[in-house]
Parts: sequence; C-alpha cells; structure tokens
Amino acid sequence: MTTTVQPVPSEGPSPSHAVDDSVLQQKAKEHLWMHFNRQSVMEEGGGVPIIVKGSGHHIWDTRGKRYFDGLSGLFVVNAGHGRKRLAEVAAKQAEELAFFPLWSYAHPAAIELADRLASYAPGELNRVFFSSGGGEAVETAFKLAKYYWKLQGRPTKHKVISRSVAYHGTTQGALAITGIPGMKAMFEPVTPGGFRVPNTNFYRAAEMGAPADDEVAFGQWAANRIEEMILFEGAETVAAVFLEPVQNSGGAFPPPPGYFARVREICDRYDVLLVADEVITGFGRIGNMFASTTYGFEPDMITCAKGMTSGYSPIGATIVSEKIYEPFAHGDVSFYHGYTFGGHPVSSAVALANLDIFEEEKLNENVRENSPVFRATLEKLLDLPIVGNVRGDGYFFGIELVKDKASKETFDADESERLLRGFLSKALFEAGLYCRADDRGDPVIQLAPPLTVGPAEFDEIEQILRSVLTEAWTKL
Repeated sequence: MTTTVQPVPSEGPSPSHAVDDSVLQQKAKEHLWMHFNRQSVMEEGGGVPIIVKGSGHHIWDTRGKRYFDGLSGLFVVNAGHGRKRLAEVAAKQAEELAFFPLWSYAHPAAIELADRLASYAPGELNRVFFSSGGGEAVETAFKLAKYYWKLQGRPTKHKVISRSVAYHGTTQGALAITGIPGMKAMFEPVTPGGFRVPNTNFYRAAEMGAPADDEVAFGQWAANRIEEMILFEGAETVAAVFLEPVQNSGGAFPPPPGYFARVREICDRYDVLLVADEVITGFGRIGNMFASTTYGFEPDMITCAKGMTSGYSPIGATIVSEKIYEPFAHGDVSFYHGYTFGGHPVSSAVALANLDIFEEEKLNENVRENSPVFRATLEKLLDLPIVGNVRGDGYFFGIELVKDKASKETFDADESERLLRGFLSKALFEAGLYCRADDRGDPVIQLAPPLTVGPAEFDEIEQILRSVLTEAWTKL
C-alpha cells in the first residue's frame, strides 16, 4: 500500500516562527494557566516546552529542536501536521461565513458534515448533535439519555454506568461518568448517579478475581459485571452505559473478543442505552471511521471529536440512533441544550476536508494494514525488565511498566512519581519523542502517532523507547 505522507523538513522553525523563548516563558509564567498541569513547573521550575511548528509527524520547539509526535498532539492530529489544504479551507469558509449558530437556523457546512458522519456511523445512528469538543459531546449524551427516558414515562432511569479508571470528560456531568477518583475528589459533590464496573485490563485480570488465562472468558466476566450493577441498582434506575471501545486511561485496554456483543445483549435486556465514547477511537485511530464498526456492535449513541478535524479547528458531536431521536421528531418537544460554537461553519468545513483526506489517502486502510507491525515492533520492548505488557489496537497502544515482570508488581505512588514525572516524561521528550507517561492507574507510556506513519517510524519510536527505558531501569 502506498500512503501519502506529508513532506517532513529537516530544518527547524522558519523565520516566521522565530521567537524569543525567554520572553514567552516569562509571559507564560505571569499569565498562562496550563490544563491538567502543575503550575509549579512554571512558577518554580525552568518553564515548559513551547511548540511553534508542526509538519507531518514532527513538531519543533522554540529552540529549533525537532520531535516525533508520538501522540498526535493529544490523540487529535490524525492526518498529520502542516496540512496547508485544511488551513486554506478554514480561511475560505471564514471569509464566506465565519459564524452562525445552529439555533433555529442552519448552514451548509454543518448539514453536509452531519450527512457524512451519519454515513460512517453504524446502523440507525443517523442524527447528529454538534458541540465544541469531546467533553461537551459526552455531556450531551448524558443529558439526552436522562431526558429520553423521561419522555418514555420512565423518569427514574437516570443513573449511568462506566468503567474503573475510564476518563469521559471534566464537566460536572461528564465527571460523574469519569472513573478516576483523584480527578473528582476536589470537585465533589459532582452530578449524582455515576457507578463503576471493572474495565477490560486483561493483564490485571487475576487481581480482579477474573479469569486470567482465557481472554474470551475474561471478556464475558467483565461484561457480566455491568449486568450485575444494573440489577444491584435496579434496571428502572439505570439510563445508560458509557464505554470507550478501547479504554484510554489506564493504558489502552482493548475489548476482549465477544465483550461488546455481550454488553449490547445486556443493555437490550434491561432497556439501558449503550453509549460508545469514541472521542479518541473515532476517525481512524483503530482502523475505521468508528471503532464500533471495528468491533461489530451498534451503540445507541456515539460521542466523537478530536480526529474529526485532525485538530485544525475544534468540534465535537453526539451521533444518535433513530430510536433516541424519535420522541423529538414531532409536536412541541425540544432538547433544551446546545453550544454557541457547536457545528461552527469553519470547523465543519475543515472536518469535511479532513475526512476527504482520510478517504483519498486511505488512512484507515493504512492503520489496518500496519497495526500488526506496530504491535510487533513495540513488543520487542518486552525483553526489557521494566516492560510488563504491551496492549492496544490500531494506532493506539499502551506500554505498562513494572518493578517485577514475574509477579507483575507495580510501582508505589512515590516510585511512580519519580519514574514518570521525575525522569521519563522529560527524558523521552529530550530524546526526541513526544508521547505520554501516565499513571491514572498503573504506570504506562501511551502512543498514538498520526495515521500517516508506517514501519520505519515504528522502528524510530521503538529505538527511542528502548534507550530511555533502559536508562530508567538503572535509576530504579
């Protein structure tokens, strides 16, 4: 297969990006509040990396140093950096119609994009509600699930089930679905009604008391815990189950064979809606426009964002089945919910052009063909004593780090702090690889490169990881 990959220049930032790092660092220290970040890095440390340019699968900082973008920004830049075509589409749309809301009016870009998304979504998911990003898409799905059941005359169905360690957003509603206690404690009480079940981390199956030698049996066990929670809370109180096809937080947990078929069966049995959170897995990350297609199940709703525009303009969407939409199709029923920038004309136009690139350059096919090669390349790292597990799917993998491979002993909180924040994050970046060292769960390194890369780039990633992880082990 021949995949068109953006040309990657060897030089650093062009003169138009020539900036004074020290001036920017001072301004950042005085005024910029980073997201999910310890501000002490700027207040007390030496500042933060400032990225000024991107091309293909590389980014550059203010010093002119080049890095491999092994995370697609944040699971976002699926088509790669520096796509002039997308920038030109944004400028053209802004000149023609920069903004108009989807409040009682419409515009062509949003209509065409809704049509395109419906054509990609499985089964009867034909209705598209736009937002500005992934968290808003999840918030929309949560509110819609509760309202749907009220319209069915079943107002007690308001609870939602999600998985342990799963991340679904930071708004008060989405935070109730997020399964990471450390991200919620400081904001409690959050929106009530969120309940947790085990995730699909087969590597840690034995610790959950689950089948540890049969992935299919483990998948059935994990799915059955959803049924158990529905019955424990009472089916007439549960509105929806929110699941990522491949769970991000914790380190790329793929679904065991048969898992989603069983979950769909359970949701149908107890009249519970199934929401596929595809904010990360959508738009080629797993090798299809939606991973729901990859894994052969039809949810009632899909939430998506990130890769829809490859990050060239912000957008999100909640794609809804005809069943969920039907109560709103007649009479005076309205969904009193929306966002000023939902379905923004510029973002919608960029999304359409981005999806054209996916089809023209066969990016989904590239992922499906090369994912086994990516996995095999990363699995070479299993010969290192610090690497316990490599898992994931498509172009989305996690590498779990351990103290002892035989026992799967993980690091305690202090060790994880020293390993991830004290050494690995900085060392990997300095070695030329931007990825993610994460401990929302057991310590992992997450990788999700642009969908344009192939075997040569996998080798480059593996070599950097091997060098840095070998050094990390000596420091332990």
